[in-house]
Amino acid sequence: MTTLGTPLSPHATKVMLLGSGELGKEVLIALQRLGVETIAVDRYDNAPGQQVAHHARTITMSDPAQLKALIDAEKPHLVVPEIEAIATPMLEELEAAGVVRVIPTARAARLTMDREGIRVLAAETLGLPTSPYKFCNSLEELQAAIDGENGKGVGYPCIVKPVMSSSGKGQSKIDGPEDVKKAWDYAMAGGRVSHGRIIVEGFIDFDYEITQLTVRSVGADGQIVTSFCDPIGHVQVSGDYVESWQPHPMHPAALEKSRQIAKAVTDSLGGQGLFGVELFVKGEQVWFSEVSPRPHDTGLVTLCTQHQSEFELHARAILGLPVDTSLRNPGASAVIYGGMEAQGIVFDGVDEALRVPGTDLRLFGKPESFAKRRMGVALARAADVETARSNAKLAAGKVKPRKA
Repeated sequence: MTTLGTPLSPHATKVMLLGSGELGKEVLIALQRLGVETIAVDRYDNAPGQQVAHHARTITMSDPAQLKALIDAEKPHLVVPEIEAIATPMLEELEAAGVVRVIPTARAARLTMDREGIRVLAAETLGLPTSPYKFCNSLEELQAAIDGENGKGVGYPCIVKPVMSSSGKGQSKIDGPEDVKKAWDYAMAGGRVSHGRIIVEGFIDFDYEITQLTVRSVGADGQIVTSFCDPIGHVQVSGDYVESWQPHPMHPAALEKSRQIAKAVTDSLGGQGLFGVELFVKGEQVWFSEVSPRPHDTGLVTLCTQHQSEFELHARAILGLPVDTSLRNPGASAVIYGGMEAQGIVFDGVDEALRVPGTDLRLFGKPESFAKRRMGVALARAADVETARSNAKLAAGKVKPRKA
């Protein structure tokens, strides 16, 4: 039996989020609806999640001393990493000492914080199908990895990514030798932690990419059960999601393989919570790409498609509560970018956007805008995915960010 306390009382159930952007904000709201006391942590003041949490704290989360001091002071029951740039060895140390429980586990947080840990786990430990890949520490190693011996490298075209980054930062495609240095420099600028290591992946000729949201929760018998949401299709530009929709149509064999791969990865990572598993699909073939042990940006669409959004599923799963992954209706999401560099921008056209049938908006409340920073998302529900996609993009286009 799960017991939840009352916020701001001696018996409160306390959850600390490490990273409080737009995804963390929705998790915090879902937790508060269940009477959980929330602590939102980020690297800058007034992050979206800090605006709604019971407590807001600003630290450098990659600094182990700062992280330990905060956890010791706040004494949360659960620590929920929501970004990659965290001192995960300290989380492992605190978890091993019984100080706190990390979601899904401290090991999972460490393995998934960089692409190397999770790719080695998936391809080499679990033997799952992935793109060909090499890790490189220098421009020279990158060129050698592409060329290989006797032309047996990953070849062109290929994808270069920092081992630690998010939302497509530092990611680019290399079509020929003239692109190599530019891709290396871009990866060095885009990594969350600048330690000069990248992954170069051979290009897979796939039909589409999906996110398979996978939930590990406590069943009625007290054992961990795995459940799946309907697959989410999405469009990415330079590695950053710009629109998503649910459900994405798939061949039954491909759907089954996708879920087998997702279960293998999440079983290995362990713990409780929602995972976003990214997969490439061509016909009935499926390749593992990446996994996030937390709600996924493409899963913002679930705010208008599922009976329980990915954020509600994550909140329930980490608290040991039952989950419902069922679809309510088809829907889509479309990103609203800042389009400029400015503090405290305003948004025109919100009323016009909401006049588009079946739409809703989430404006994240980020205090600073950048040209390609995600500042909001339009959501649309409809009888079919095509209509939902059209309406979501139409609504997003009507929201006009500008300097105040």
